[in-house]
Amino acid sequence: MDLSPLWISLKTAVAATLIVFVLGVLAARWRLSFRSRSFEILDGILMFPLALPPTVVGLGLLLIFGRQSPLGGALEAIGLNIVFSWPAAVLAATVVSFPLMYQTIRASFMQIDPALIDAARIFGFSEWRILWQVMIPLSWAGVTAGLVLCFMRALGEFGATLMIAGNIPGKTQTAPIAIFFSVEAGEMFHAAILSGIILAVSVCVVMTMGLLSRRRDH
Repeated sequence: MDLSPLWISLKTAVAATLIVFVLGVLAARWRLSFRSRSFEILDGILMFPLALPPTVVGLGLLLIFGRQSPLGGALEAIGLNIVFSWPAAVLAATVVSFPLMYQTIRASFMQIDPALIDAARIFGFSEWRILWQVMIPLSWAGVTAGLVLCFMRALGEFGATLMIAGNIPGKTQTAPIAIFFSVEAGEMFHAAILSGIILAVSVCVVMTMGLLSRRRDH
């Protein structure tokens, strides 16, 4: 039984979650610096992948990074071909899960008492140090929730991944894609095994993050 789709899904989800964590934290911190209503348009743009069907997101990425696009052509000229590769699967998972991390962390940052941040500045903390040593620890519950949501979303990504990364066994065939094509081929046992493993992994992740969060609170 081929379990390579499970391994591909796990490493894709982990890579996407790490990328989204950094990008989400930086974007949320930058957005918090602007209270103007005019920046609500920016929120809409950042949340756009959450509102669109995954296949539409995948098509957009294909149009941006495909060989016929200016960016895709430039990348191919220097030897980088994103489409139909494992990085494309990571890119798709990153884009569709980013809004979850951004919105969760931004909401957590907004709950922090501004007096604490002002106090850190008085003691000479740089903005970078305030972010990672003050804001992140104070928002740990939201950060944990964002990590879980992003990992789950990346682990279950199907439409966008299929559009830009394709279904290449051993390379870009993630577990959701393998499950879909196994069902189409009538291989229900294979699909059931992969589904059961994904379910077990998801339960373990949720329980582990919940345990870590409770330990930190105590």
